[in-house]
Amino acid sequence: MSDQIQNKEIENELENSPPIDSVESDEIKKKRRWRPTRRGFLIGAGATGAALALGIPLGKPYVHLYMAEMIDSGEGGTFGASTSEPNLWFEVADDSRIQLFIPQVEMGQGVHTSITQSAADELDVDWDVIEVVQAGTDNGPFETITGGSTSVSGTFIPLRTAAATLKYLFLIEAARMLDQPMDALQISGRGVALVSDVATRVDFAELAANESMWEVPEDEIALKDPSEFRYIGKPVKRVDIPAKVNGQAVYGYDARLPGMLYGAIARPPTLDAKMVDAQKLDAESMPGVKAIIVDIEDGFVGVAATSRAKARAAIAAMQIDWDEGRLWQQADVDAMVVPEGDGGTDIQRLGNVEQALENSNTVFSADYRTPFAVHTPLEPQAALADLSGDKLHVWITTQDAGGTRTTLAEALGLEKENITVSPTYVGGGFGRKLGTPGAIAAARLSREAGVPVHIGWDRPEAMRYGYFRPPTHSKLQAALDSSGRIAAWDHKQGSGNVAYDFLPKFLSAVMGSDLGAWRGARINYEVPDNRTTAWRKTLPARTGWWRALGLLANTFAVESFVDELAHAAAADPLQFRLDHMPDNEWGQRMGAVLQAAADKADWGGPLPAGHARGIACNTDVGTVVAQVAEISLDEQSGKITVHKITCAMECGRTINPDGAAAQVEGSVMWGVGSTLIEQMQIKDGQVDLDNFNTYPLLTMKEAPDVETILLEGDGTPRGVGEPPMGPVAAAIGNALFTLTGTRVRDLPMTPERVLDALA
Repeated sequence: MSDQIQNKEIENELENSPPIDSVESDEIKKKRRWRPTRRGFLIGAGATGAALALGIPLGKPYVHLYMAEMIDSGEGGTFGASTSEPNLWFEVADDSRIQLFIPQVEMGQGVHTSITQSAADELDVDWDVIEVVQAGTDNGPFETITGGSTSVSGTFIPLRTAAATLKYLFLIEAARMLDQPMDALQISGRGVALVSDVATRVDFAELAANESMWEVPEDEIALKDPSEFRYIGKPVKRVDIPAKVNGQAVYGYDARLPGMLYGAIARPPTLDAKMVDAQKLDAESMPGVKAIIVDIEDGFVGVAATSRAKARAAIAAMQIDWDEGRLWQQADVDAMVVPEGDGGTDIQRLGNVEQALENSNTVFSADYRTPFAVHTPLEPQAALADLSGDKLHVWITTQDAGGTRTTLAEALGLEKENITVSPTYVGGGFGRKLGTPGAIAAARLSREAGVPVHIGWDRPEAMRYGYFRPPTHSKLQAALDSSGRIAAWDHKQGSGNVAYDFLPKFLSAVMGSDLGAWRGARINYEVPDNRTTAWRKTLPARTGWWRALGLLANTFAVESFVDELAHAAAADPLQFRLDHMPDNEWGQRMGAVLQAAADKADWGGPLPAGHARGIACNTDVGTVVAQVAEISLDEQSGKITVHKITCAMECGRTINPDGAAAQVEGSVMWGVGSTLIEQMQIKDGQVDLDNFNTYPLLTMKEAPDVETILLEGDGTPRGVGEPPMGPVAAAIGNALFTLTGTRVRDLPMTPERVLDALA
């Protein structure tokens, strides 16, 4: 079986497409030899046949409980870093270009560009000297999850350190070869040249040929001063755009091999359904059907055929009997997620909130709720598996190559070392591409058929059979003192699982609460007596990772309730927040973005008739965000129109301002859709939707203007992709209250729900 994966072909099964990737040969694998040098660096032969590779380990995998604090504080790290081989990896090619193997996958967020900016700056090379290569489990750093808004912040210092070290090694070797002092040399083009005579030079490939003589210095290599940055902090051309424009980019849905088949699997009719029996009937004799698996014990029925349509037709022709189990209804789920009873875990506590509330003359209370929501990436789940003997190669749209390999090894009884996972471009992840069920099914069918098998989910499968953003229910109480300040705050938060089901069982038991579900639930304002308690609820529909995790739902509750308290105190909502800023670094940073957003949006200034503004803020992964929403309302239909969102964000050092602004816009758009439109419900034991006709998304016509203000912070980059989603719903809801005096506390704010609130 050829190891070459061929270029795009979706349903027409084109042949003879040019190869775009290959499995490294055993000879190349034998060439890869890593030896430790000073300061923990690793130098060795390149995995792809290049002259040199250099990397730096990122350390042991982070314990998820500790990671929760890191996420909350913004001290980013790449998730699940491996210790066995370098996690930041350069290779010098024969033509003296420098290949940068990036473990984070490109999902449209521009992460390959931002990471390359850091590398190019410290290497001091021209932009076209670096070639970006997507790393997999066998050709670069791996076991690094793309998620949590940590891709750039987690690699910023280690990558720059590795790049600066490689530059130093180039210079010292060039000094030896050219018999010149190091300070007489400079990086020039694809090599090192004399400052006084660029014609006197030696290319990178020649330098790398002598890597066996290199030794990393005892002293730490100094990194560039920010004043010397050529790329960091500046907009640059996206490295992924040319391939996406000219059609060379290959996504998981596009992956093809010669002689491959297409797979389909049987889907249960309800959430609780268990397979009782399955009869092939005439499916085996249907045109194009090559292999069928019936595994009643595992609840798995799969077909491999010469086209996707034929595979699905064969599944439909079989007789499969199911025990449907309990037919859950949405009301059942709503009752389950109420934050009360046993199982609550305090995730924040200061003072004595019970006594403070008891001693208060007036206690304010409110309940806020958010529904199930569905991932809707442009590209559904897809994987191509080639299982031959005990060797497996999978090309997949995934955010977690290392985790995929581990899952496949456990499911198929293979050794991890015999599995290669090659991530493709990802057509939108948002947490949904952390699960890998398509890869397991494709591998099982490949083993049965003896040829590669590709499984691509259709849209109804992607919507109904994945995992979902969990519903939430927040119960809040607070008291104001005589001066109108918040004296006590109590937040009880209930949610389905987000991270819990994806963590090791022992760690989940120790944690108690779900770090993903309560993201954004803690209060950071200065309140002398406060408590936040999280309840973790196991629901009939599987819930899990979703963009920003619980941030939008929890910020909606917290920032809406803060707004309620501001109005109860007869205070301006902006000033009320500023008055509650703690006297610390966070308070200064948050105060700055609040003021910046307010100033840019002309807070308190004139508005068109029938318009109103609302303000909200949040902190996430160390990034602070404030937003002002400008809305209007059609009182006859109940339809809210969001005209503009003004967003101020301070994420430390901004690597690529264009990329950061694009991430803000994407998060805001998704936040507006979640606020006004998106919801999924359970009916008669099944997800009550199957495509975009039953799960509408925000359209261009409904999209608001987004104005982004990026405030520069300290020299540490922090998360960008998810924090801007947090304040959106609260800012819109707060604007609606300003406009109508009515507060909608349940998402989405559909016209029907708004009219009911106004009645």
